[in-house]
Amino acid sequence: MNKAPRQTLTAPIRRIRFAYVALFFCAWTTLIAVRLGWLQVVRHSDFVHRAAMQQQRTFEVAPRRGMLYDRNLRELAVTVQVDSVYAVPSELGDNRASVAEILAEIVHADPTDNFTSQQQMLARFNASRNFAWVARKVDPSIADRLRELNLKGVYFQKEFKRFYPNNDLAAQVLGYVGTDDIGLGGLERQFDEDMHGEPGHMLTALDAKRHVLGSEESQPMPGENLVLSIDANIQYMAERALDAQMLKTRALHGTVVVQDPHTGQILALAISPRFNPNDQKHMDSSVLQNLAVSDVYEPGSTFKLVTYSAALDGAGVQPTDLVDCQNGAMTMYGRTLHDDHSDHFGVVTVQYALEHSSDVGAAKMALKLGPNKFYSYMRGFGFGDRSGIELPSETRGLLRAPKKWGSTSILSMAIGQEVGVTPVQLVTMVSALANGGVYMPPHVLLQSTDEMKGDARLKPAAFRPSNQLPTTLPDGAHRVISEMTSAKMRMMMQGIVTEGTGKLAALNGYSSAGKTGTAQKIDVATHTYSHTKLVASFAGFAPVSNPAISIAVVIDTPTAGGEAAHYGGAASAPVFADVAQQVLEYLGVPHDQPLKTKKELQIAQKDAVDDSPADSTTDLSAMFDDVNSLPADDPLRAPANAAPVDVTANVKPVVHTAKAPGDSPGILNLLPAKVLAAFRTEGGAGGAETARLTPQRPASTVETKEKDAVVVDASLRVPVPLFDGLGLRGVVEKAGAVGLRVQAVGSGLAREQVPAAGTMVGAGTEIVVRFSR
Repeated sequence: MNKAPRQTLTAPIRRIRFAYVALFFCAWTTLIAVRLGWLQVVRHSDFVHRAAMQQQRTFEVAPRRGMLYDRNLRELAVTVQVDSVYAVPSELGDNRASVAEILAEIVHADPTDNFTSQQQMLARFNASRNFAWVARKVDPSIADRLRELNLKGVYFQKEFKRFYPNNDLAAQVLGYVGTDDIGLGGLERQFDEDMHGEPGHMLTALDAKRHVLGSEESQPMPGENLVLSIDANIQYMAERALDAQMLKTRALHGTVVVQDPHTGQILALAISPRFNPNDQKHMDSSVLQNLAVSDVYEPGSTFKLVTYSAALDGAGVQPTDLVDCQNGAMTMYGRTLHDDHSDHFGVVTVQYALEHSSDVGAAKMALKLGPNKFYSYMRGFGFGDRSGIELPSETRGLLRAPKKWGSTSILSMAIGQEVGVTPVQLVTMVSALANGGVYMPPHVLLQSTDEMKGDARLKPAAFRPSNQLPTTLPDGAHRVISEMTSAKMRMMMQGIVTEGTGKLAALNGYSSAGKTGTAQKIDVATHTYSHTKLVASFAGFAPVSNPAISIAVVIDTPTAGGEAAHYGGAASAPVFADVAQQVLEYLGVPHDQPLKTKKELQIAQKDAVDDSPADSTTDLSAMFDDVNSLPADDPLRAPANAAPVDVTANVKPVVHTAKAPGDSPGILNLLPAKVLAAFRTEGGAGGAETARLTPQRPASTVETKEKDAVVVDASLRVPVPLFDGLGLRGVVEKAGAVGLRVQAVGSGLAREQVPAAGTMVGAGTEIVVRFSR
């Protein structure tokens, strides 16, 4: 019997179930794929960053900053490893405040250091989750105390710290660096890029419990080392002698520059007061500036060396020629030039006029040359241009071209007025006279090298005096005067020390030569040149026949002692003698003269001639124009957004972008705001009529001497009249009626005046009056 066929009704149901299951798995797979794509593609960088934050830390490894050596490879600036402390705020949790309090009690040792205070530290902890500094470059004793605490979330990192083994030795030359190892002054700033080096990186891996598993490090590239021409021993001698004189004279600033005259290398550059670059928290900003290159002053009689050497070389003058000094007074274009009140020289030799610093004699030397030739010699000696020394913020100084000179400017420049120089420019000029007449650009850098002390390839370059110039002259070197002229000047300059104003610069066992100088500064009370605030200087070399060193000494505003003690011959020449004597003995230079007993030396220095400052008649408008005609990068020229420019008139014409406390007051700071604004708007008195007029002289206040010389009774003080709206003639008559002089700027009617009307000033004071139409 046949069976019935099997039913297949369940087959479609099975296929539907299979389709559902397959669809479910496809959807599930699609969702997983989309999710994986989202996590691995779209969010990939985010998760990589999160993983890196959790599993590793990357530190920048600072490079070792290059060393600074003196020429004998004595370390002047080194880099040492110290500990810096940081915290991971996320690991501190809710204990941030208490941890900050504990840490501050240890690291906050200086109340003036806000960075390590508890409040600042806690603020940093709250501002970041993964990294916050606790203290940078701490002392080893502090680091040891922190390690003993073993605080969770507090770690240590090695960093480099700059250290100066000799503290303040050559501080303004070396400069200093900030916390982040950036050079902020001196050579540290000038060569910061070369000395800084290239940083490396360290990658540290951590496990889930923040334990260090290992690290990878790319080594940093150390910076280059600099070998300087400075001799640390000579630098110490110069600084010690300068400090002693600063203490004795109670001066504002002092500078001593010692140079090798045959190569231009600077052996010492001392400035007082100094600062300790190891103690940056207590540095006085007023002493950071390198006055030897960035400050200018009116050189006074030291500049007569340029005048006389130019006359000998360019006008055929001989030391034995006669010059009529006209009994100490010479009148030209209404201006009377005076010698010192005690000097009434008649017809004397050129050498005698220089030995006794006759202003009239120097003026006649300049007149023999003429403006253009005299200017070319001044430029040849390096004045009015940067020397190229490897120090930051060097100024060109102040030297106007002949077309900008006034009718009597040649007289002023002949005696060191209406020109601003730096101590480095001055010593380089003297070196040219000493070495045979060749200008050698000054240098403070011998070489830049990758080798360190101890490497056989790096050898010391001890200074050995030479009597010859290099076979190949460096860039910028050029002949200024002939060898014969140089020999004559050396002989004449020796006479200044043996017979003239520089007797206190005499040495024991060595011959010496040089020139004294004294320049006046501005008097705030009377707005005229002060007869008590002076800049005393001396520039010279030794020994005379075979010069081994040149030295320039500048003492700014000596105050102790009598008036004569403030002059260059009394304030600066002894510093020259002290430094030169020590340095020559240290270098082993053979004596060229018999040794004297102390008593014999005192007799030789007896009756030193005073070198009093000449009457200062610098043109205010001309000096202002000279400053503003400098290139924008010159430190004497203030930027447009800076405070009012400061041209201190020794003229110590100095323009600082940031005025240092204690510096002498400036000419332009004495002007009313309206006058200063007018000067800036119209560019000074360039192109305008500028006259220097002699007022009427009341018999009660002015005594007339022979040769039209005038002596004013400075004890009489008179009120300044109001000149507003008057013409030039009316102003002159009104000023003359009370015994005042007038300097007219511009033309038209009087609009502004300095000092202001009603100011009490001494009889004979010069009033600056600005005229406009």
